[in-house]
Amino acid sequence: MNIETPSEPATESVEFAPGAEFARHQPEPGRFDAARRAIVQLSTTRANGQAGLVADVAMSVVLLGTGFWRGDARAVPAIFTVLLGLFLFSFIEYCFHRWLFHGPSQIVEQGHRKHHEQPLGYDALPFFVPPLALLLLVCLFNLIVPASFAFLLAGSLAAGYAAYGLSHAAIHSMRFRYPLSKRWAAFHHIHHYHPETNFGVTTPLWDILLGTQYVSNGKGPKRRETVAATDR
Repeated sequence: MNIETPSEPATESVEFAPGAEFARHQPEPGRFDAARRAIVQLSTTRANGQAGLVADVAMSVVLLGTGFWRGDARAVPAIFTVLLGLFLFSFIEYCFHRWLFHGPSQIVEQGHRKHHEQPLGYDALPFFVPPLALLLLVCLFNLIVPASFAFLLAGSLAAGYAAYGLSHAAIHSMRFRYPLSKRWAAFHHIHHYHPETNFGVTTPLWDILLGTQYVSNGKGPKRRETVAATDR
């Protein structure tokens, strides 16, 4: 008796289009990518810019108020700490603007370039980033100095940052009447035409000291000789 073995079922060959095999193994966009895109989109909105100004001012008030409220810092050292923080921020502002926003980092430089191209745009850090950074600074300062001084120092830096944000917004959105305020605003407007000069926004102090203040010789921009040495 002949026993026929069942034949194996025929299998269909499936051909994939070029690149389909690679596409099948590609991971789908995760929540991190979606959150990143949402944060990037948020940072370009008017609401984020306004919320950032409010958050910066509120944070400076809360930190300074906490430092003074604790009461374990005497008046003179407390005031000196605040003045030191404001002075320190003015230098931080200058350094960031000169060597980071106009520096070799393409990501930061490109982002700041958008502001030069569209001064009335709304590109800014997400409103929650500076407050989180300031809280971290409080913790770090508290490792070195008592809590009251940590709050006061971080609060004065926050006040300087809030003043920077408000000043920058006012310079680009308001017209000033008085000669002194006009000169102050013009100092930054000149930077938009001569981006290698006038890096200070709240104060021209460090531009004067480090030789990056714009000086006109009647023919064009002229920087002080110290700039060539400091940029090398």
